[in-house]
Amino acid sequence: MALSSPRSSASIPSSPADPQFKHDVFLSFRGEDTRKGITSQLYEELQHRRGIKTFKDDKELEVGVAISPSLLMAIEESRFAIVILSPNYASSPWCLDELTRICQCMEGKDTILPLFYHVDPSDVRHQKNSFEVAFTKHEENFRQPKDKVKQWRVALQKVANVSGWDLKNYGSDGELVKDIVEFVCSKVQSIEFESTLYTAGFEPFESTIQAMEEVTKALKNDDITTIGVEGMGGVGKTSMVKYVAAQALKNGHFNHVILAVISQSPDLLRIQGIFADLLHLRLHEETLIGRAVKLRARMMRANKILIILDDMWDEIDLSSIGVPNYSELQRCHSKVMLTTRRRNVCHVMRMQAQITLDILSEEDSWTLFVKNAASSFQKSNAASSFQESTIFYDIARKVARECAGLPIALIAVSKALGDKDIEEWKEAAQRLERSQTANLDDKGDVFKCIKFSYDYLRSNDAKSCFLLCCLFPEDEDIQITDLMKYGLGKGLFTDANTLEEARGIAHSVVKYLKASCLLLDSTEDGCVRMHDVIRDTAMSIALSEDGHGFLVKAGCKLKNWPRGMHEGYSAISLMGNKIRKLPENLVCSKLQILLLQTNYDIQEIPESFFQSPSSLMVLDFSKTSISLLPQSLSLLTNLQALYLDSCKKIIDISILGNLKKLEILSMRKFPLMELPEEIGNLANLRMLDVTGGCVDTIPSEVLSKLYRLEELYMQCDFGHWWSEVEGPEENNICFVQLTSLEYLIILKVNISSADFLPKDIELYPNWVNFNIGICRKSLAIQYHWVNLFLDDDSRTLTLDTTITTLPDWFIKVVTAKTEKLQYVECRGLCNILVEHEHGKLDCLKYLTLFGPHRRLKKLMNTTTLVLPNKSVFKNLEVLDIQVDYLKELCVGELPTGSLLNLKVLKVEKCYSMVNAVVSSNLLKRLQNLETLNCGFMIQLAYDFKETFIAHE
Repeated sequence: MALSSPRSSASIPSSPADPQFKHDVFLSFRGEDTRKGITSQLYEELQHRRGIKTFKDDKELEVGVAISPSLLMAIEESRFAIVILSPNYASSPWCLDELTRICQCMEGKDTILPLFYHVDPSDVRHQKNSFEVAFTKHEENFRQPKDKVKQWRVALQKVANVSGWDLKNYGSDGELVKDIVEFVCSKVQSIEFESTLYTAGFEPFESTIQAMEEVTKALKNDDITTIGVEGMGGVGKTSMVKYVAAQALKNGHFNHVILAVISQSPDLLRIQGIFADLLHLRLHEETLIGRAVKLRARMMRANKILIILDDMWDEIDLSSIGVPNYSELQRCHSKVMLTTRRRNVCHVMRMQAQITLDILSEEDSWTLFVKNAASSFQKSNAASSFQESTIFYDIARKVARECAGLPIALIAVSKALGDKDIEEWKEAAQRLERSQTANLDDKGDVFKCIKFSYDYLRSNDAKSCFLLCCLFPEDEDIQITDLMKYGLGKGLFTDANTLEEARGIAHSVVKYLKASCLLLDSTEDGCVRMHDVIRDTAMSIALSEDGHGFLVKAGCKLKNWPRGMHEGYSAISLMGNKIRKLPENLVCSKLQILLLQTNYDIQEIPESFFQSPSSLMVLDFSKTSISLLPQSLSLLTNLQALYLDSCKKIIDISILGNLKKLEILSMRKFPLMELPEEIGNLANLRMLDVTGGCVDTIPSEVLSKLYRLEELYMQCDFGHWWSEVEGPEENNICFVQLTSLEYLIILKVNISSADFLPKDIELYPNWVNFNIGICRKSLAIQYHWVNLFLDDDSRTLTLDTTITTLPDWFIKVVTAKTEKLQYVECRGLCNILVEHEHGKLDCLKYLTLFGPHRRLKKLMNTTTLVLPNKSVFKNLEVLDIQVDYLKELCVGELPTGSLLNLKVLKVEKCYSMVNAVVSSNLLKRLQNLETLNCGFMIQLAYDFKETFIAHE
């Protein structure tokens, strides 16, 4: 079979955003044949020049050495595998084991990419010539089991039947490498863009289909290089363009699609960064011009690239970003497409094809309206009325017409009214008909409908959170935790008794706003987004309501404080700018929220800055260069939330002790070694966050004075807070203070030794969520306790000691509730069943063991102890073992019901288990196992799989 570039064979995996993939490409090769030649060329081009994460093992193997655990893991964590089949490939058992594993992991996914390098594909398929010689030696030497040799043959047959690259079809290695690299880049990018370009729920109507057909026609026309799509805000331009681009990428019209939102205040450096990321390009240049030159060169090398510039408001010199000129784009079969609300933008940008996306027709509007209201109708009596009542039907049609054919308005209004009765529909129709707006352009209808949806929100918390979202820069991912914290500071979520309850309410409110189509999902976990049209409306609403005027100039590249009087504003957001100097006197008596974070050039707060805004409740100076806080900060007697995250130059915060009403104090990456004694004056403080800071000293009694504290985040080490000469008894006094805080429910701390825990306490704390490390700080960092620390909803414990060394009160309060437990280099651990029994680990879901636990030879051993007749680890779902000296997983019989819910078993770096076989007494317990990862020996995985099938 003649083989060429596999452009039609490799498809996009079904889960493009699957977090299991750490590498884009795994290179399988015979070192002595290709290491210094084509393999090195491929690795250099993919990894270093194109930014494709590529795994290449550089170790030379000795005869008889088994395949390494890291190599097996790399195969499992790679999207694609390029198998370089060279003359001596089959002579290496290592390569054949590797290939077998590749076939197992990637079977049915079309992600194996063979390269026939100085070999004929038929020789590989039928094991002829050099491959026949290699297999004859394998069989004659009797070093390999017959079953394994058979697996090798099957793997070679499989890979030879896949369309790949054949060197004889190319003039040189360089041409071959170039073709492979372009293909791999396009496939990797297709995976990354599949989720980015996909628009959930996109439904084309008559006007949309017409525009789509015009765009598709222009994309296929080689004479057209530039395409402009214009239409009213909220008409669906972005959704339509994304959908068409995804189809064009899928159908092979383009190898690459890159999209960046331009917005009203374009940040060219950010846009360059987005394009570079999407093209797997690293920009080290600091200047706009230098980055543009590098981007242009990369775009010129990329054949068939579609560049989408979304939401353009004014003319931009594309060469300043790095986009090649139109004639250059045509030479490399590439195109530029933009979307805009302003028709003149298409003209000044010299778009060769100008396509208008019109509003929906009345019938299409009605169809969309009914579809989005249907789910709510079905939950009320309105369902039958809507279908049967002529009066109801007429009113609903009237409401739909008021939305002026704009999808964003139709969806929002239909969601707001879906479950209302006939009287409310009548009132809604009258309100929308009477609604007048000062807007004379196309925003009028949108404002009217979005304002109507806002008015129908059922709670003040929802309305206030909606308005808070417009304080963030346009098209920014908004963290729900920020909404919660700002909302609390402003006095929202009054029904919540605790911060944890407020957090739950905030998530519920966001879910409600998304269901009302006033907020959008984000690609980032824990975040939401706001459509720019809805954001504009939110700012208009804020300005139109008494006491809610907002001044929002976020992410606008301001260098100076905005001019004019700010007396009437209740919120000012100037985050994400380049402001250097603050005004001498902020005259703004109604101001409740002031957001100045990410203005890195602010070095000083004038002493007179805080003279009148005593009503200020939320203040954010994070990511600024301030070193001192002014004495006038004491005037902020109503301040409830203060953020000084990443203020790395700050040298004194003692003035904070005067802020008696402060409830939230966030100082992540706090640069000072000692927490000021004045912090103890904050008797109303409910949250203290110094995650990532350098705090090593806390003055005596500071923590005990914070009697209302609910959440404490301190990524530091209790064992270093006092002099080493004082001893454990004196050093554990501070931890006793923590246990005495009756409102504390979330605790994230590290303790360097179990000796620093008090032996007994008077009252047991109620820590609902915790992440407690009892281990040397170096181990905690080495084994990623820092990452687990950021999991707000976990009950996590990290130990370098055994549970038997922990006091009884700690076992009742912590270990008995622990869901995630990880041991790191625990010298005393010898039988995990002892830990289970002593620690009451019935709630455990994740168990991890890292490092050289020198005494742990048998993970579970029932022969050395008498177990009660009850199941062990009955709720455990994930067991991850990386223990150097471990020889066996289980010795003896486990009680019935043990490990019944185990879904994932990982056994890695257990080098002493090389000759072990998983015992059936453990295997028969794992009836719900879904994932098995035996990274220490491939044969163990095979034996396990065969035994498991037998037990089924």
